[in-house]
Amino acid sequence: MHELSIAESIVDTVLERTVDRHVSLVRIRVGRLAAVVPDALSFCFDLATSGTPLEGCRLEIQEQDARAHCRDCDTEFVLPDLFLLCACGSADLEILAGRELQVASVEVE
Repeated sequence: MHELSIAESIVDTVLERTVDRHVSLVRIRVGRLAAVVPDALSFCFDLATSGTPLEGCRLEIQEQDARAHCRDCDTEFVLPDLFLLCACGSADLEILAGRELQVASVEVE
């Protein structure tokens, strides 16, 4: 379960930047192609924050659509699933978005 190591990295990153401030919410963006299961990440985040200054803080996960550009028909489109095919049938795609995993914002008190 790589979500635990991701959660630990998020906790480390937030703690580095917030030092002693009380954090009530961590908001992250996760692309649909990032191979992250949101429920598993939420569970692991609770484990990773246990015993840290972030314990009890909420994690909000914003899932980002995957977008691609077809090199054959020159179309840009949202990937509805993990099958990397254009409606024209081509698999010659440039992935434009969907692999993100980033801390978008942090609410401190």
